[in-house]
Amino acid sequence: MELYEKTLEQVSKYEGRVIHVHVDTVELPNGRTSTREIVNHPGGVGILALDENNNVLVVRQYRYAFGRTLIEIPAGKLEKGEDPYQAAMRELKEETGATCEKLQSLGEIFPTPGYCDEIIRLYLARNLSWGEMHLDEDEFLTVSRMPFQELVDKILSGEIRDAKTCAAILKAKLLLGL
Repeated sequence: MELYEKTLEQVSKYEGRVIHVHVDTVELPNGRTSTREIVNHPGGVGILALDENNNVLVVRQYRYAFGRTLIEIPAGKLEKGEDPYQAAMRELKEETGATCEKLQSLGEIFPTPGYCDEIIRLYLARNLSWGEMHLDEDEFLTVSRMPFQELVDKILSGEIRDAKTCAAILKAKLLLGL
């Protein structure tokens, strides 16, 4: 059986400044039809910024959807037509004030593939320099440094559950042997 769903109809439900929501009627592999509620998102970047002492720059930010403050790596959405590498450099500077000499790809993740087409590109930033933050006018967060292993422990204990943060930290642990 071929695992493919053919779009028969698409009805737009919401057009926001970040997301677009539509409901699709699809033909399933067995010939029957079903509906899919889909969120289109421009994608984003997440940056694991690692200093010379193996501390990671983390941000604490209130996330309205969950009603609490989360610990995350710096991240942000792609602007229309923006190169992900350039977006990572921009977001690192905006959210932490840091710049880096070396930015390495850690690959892509699909954080919620059941209903959203968002792709987050992950990067490892090293050889950091420090400057001033430039937060968006509706962005409020605090920045701190956390030892790499402490982040790993918080992920494994379930204290940190943010998908991009978990993926970036655990990928870097395996790739760098930290």
